[in-house]
Amino acid sequence: MNSHNPTFEREGFELLYDEGPCFAVLKPGGLLTQGPPGVDSLEVRFKRFIKHREGKEGNIYLGVPHRLDRPVSGVILLARHVRATRRLCEQFEGRMVRKTYWAIVQGRVTPDVGVWSDFHRKTPGEAKAELVPSEHPEGKPAILKYQVIQSTQELTWLEIELETGRTHQIRVQAATRGFPILGDGLYGSTRNFGPKTDDERQQWIGLHARSITFNHPMTREPVSVVAPLLEPWRGLEPSGYER
Repeated sequence: MNSHNPTFEREGFELLYDEGPCFAVLKPGGLLTQGPPGVDSLEVRFKRFIKHREGKEGNIYLGVPHRLDRPVSGVILLARHVRATRRLCEQFEGRMVRKTYWAIVQGRVTPDVGVWSDFHRKTPGEAKAELVPSEHPEGKPAILKYQVIQSTQELTWLEIELETGRTHQIRVQAATRGFPILGDGLYGSTRNFGPKTDDERQQWIGLHARSITFNHPMTREPVSVVAPLLEPWRGLEPSGYER
């Protein structure tokens, strides 16, 4: 994949930001953010990387203040001590963190700029979500802003900013409108995306956490990190796109 980055080749992620106890990492699609013991995940890989870099043995602390769905690629924050983790969590809970996503969806989205506002719930007994009527007792607001970057009759490249952070929010809001994210068979996509795999759990989808803006948990200085696109996106980029 990212053949120019030795860390990516070695550990399957790219270190995008490294300042004090705070890190921003580029997660590939098909990889869990966290998993049960004995299961591969970004958390496992990053702990291994830190142990090697710092020459440590045994258990080490790594805070994971937010997550990305397994098939989603992009930037994610990690922290090396409890205080930094708590301060990052407070920013997420207070909606002080600005996150933008890039998505490739099937179909042509119109108009070019818009807001999707719905009520959302996790589907009982299933690892997915659904939209529900506003009066539904379990419904919670799900709001995002989108802008079309480029489109054809078959596909649309969107930039999305989340105002709420619900389970599978972008995926279910897009699919319910008839625009499933490329490769997202769980929500109705009929096309593949990313590396071929016999394990559906390792499948990528065309959703990428493109950037994140937050305050450093210790210095309080504003930080913005942009996640470059990985190989499955190459050749699909909009004209004029710069990595």
